[in-house]
Amino acid sequence: MSFLTRILPSFLVSWLLTFTLASLFHSQYVVNQLVNVGVVVGFNDRVNLTLEDWLGLLPTYGAIIAIALAIAFLVTWLIAKKVKKQGAQLFVIAGIVAFASALIAIESIMNITIIAGARGWGFYMQLLAGAVGGYVFAKLSNGCHSKNEII
Repeated sequence: MSFLTRILPSFLVSWLLTFTLASLFHSQYVVNQLVNVGVVVGFNDRVNLTLEDWLGLLPTYGAIIAIALAIAFLVTWLIAKKVKKQGAQLFVIAGIVAFASALIAIESIMNITIIAGARGWGFYMQLLAGAVGGYVFAKLSNGCHSKNEII
């Protein structure tokens, strides 16, 4: 029952925050690249682009992030069972590894960076989104390693 009451809600909150940050970082990276070449982008345009990107990326990038985080958090939960008192740090690392793995795999398979906001310094902002997601998941789920826990 702990899965339905603690783990799943913690994962969903973590995923939603992580995806929202990743989408926000992507949008602002793209806007800043436009500004760097002289395009004038007003505040309203930034907000509209950010909202449109969030909705547009949700079915694809959102799903990729959900799968990557689910795999990373499951593996980390198994490791955290063995290494007590390291839960939050392990889940932060898991979030970073999940994003790095997903972005590198997508680029390797497709031979292109399909998430424009993951180019240059934007790649590190995507990793930051993963780190935040891992931290939030660890805190909300108490590291997923209480006694008698079955995931």
